[in-house]
Amino acid sequence: MADAITAEGLVKRYGKVTALDGVDLRVPTGSVLALLGPNGAGKTTVVRILTTLLRPTAGRAWVAGADVLDQPATVRRNIGLSGQYAAVDEYLTGFENLVMIGRLYHHGRQQARSRARELLAYFGLEDAGDRPTRTYSGGMRRRLDLAGALVAHPPVLFLDEPTTGLDPRGRTDMWGVLQRLVEGGTTLLLTTQYLEEADLLADEIVVIDHGRIIAQGTADDLKRQVGGERVELTLTDGARLPDAERLLTPLGVGPATLDPDRRGLVMPVGGGATSLANTLRVLDDAAIGLDDIGLRRPTLDDVFLTLTGRSTAEEDGSEPSEGDHS
Repeated sequence: MADAITAEGLVKRYGKVTALDGVDLRVPTGSVLALLGPNGAGKTTVVRILTTLLRPTAGRAWVAGADVLDQPATVRRNIGLSGQYAAVDEYLTGFENLVMIGRLYHHGRQQARSRARELLAYFGLEDAGDRPTRTYSGGMRRRLDLAGALVAHPPVLFLDEPTTGLDPRGRTDMWGVLQRLVEGGTTLLLTTQYLEEADLLADEIVVIDHGRIIAQGTADDLKRQVGGERVELTLTDGARLPDAERLLTPLGVGPATLDPDRRGLVMPVGGGATSLANTLRVLDDAAIGLDDIGLRRPTLDDVFLTLTGRSTAEEDGSEPSEGDHS
């Protein structure tokens, strides 16, 4: 499968500040790559370079087979871009916004109107299509903005934090839209601070921090790298905790933690479901009753905190603001 996006050694400096420091990327056609990192890590800078909005200090990149530096017009014809903030004209209706974008792509009047109605239906905005967008909710504006990025049927789509500011329902709705686009063959590169978003949508995740890639792989790959699986259980009889600890310690990869007040035990393991099955067998053989038991796998939150020592929401100041193109 050919790569829809390739980047080699991307570097971007703003004076003495290095926003990107040698970033390499490959995104196979029809797949989803999530760039994960805290505010200021360099995610938006990557998107701006790949969408021809910013020239790198060093490095090369290709999108849909076209060189970002030498063939910017070709790149732009083959991409859609939705930024962190919905770029809609609030004095126009949703329909008029989409028609205007179609006309900017040199679509004929009828083609632009037809595509606008098609996209309004696809994004569930039919009833609101003839209302001024200043009356739209934040989630509706985000959907309209994404619809605008799809007017020209782009094979490659860049989304810079597409669900920022949405409530949980709006975020879930947007995830559904993105999944349908990918099922239809669209290649997607998205930046996000929402770990569950990357976990749900991405075929591969690249973790970027201070302008450098510090880890990459599938969500499961990254979780395995940091380890952290553990069996958590609650005994029926708290007096049996010492017995449970003695019997289960050989099954774990570290000391168990006891919580006598809750009749609980937490034990780090390395065997996944096999460890859980072995735990059940040992406790059953010893006639130690359980009220609850489960296997907790590491989340992407665990991965990110392990890799960077901080959460995705923390600022580090390494990436200039949107308006700084120096």
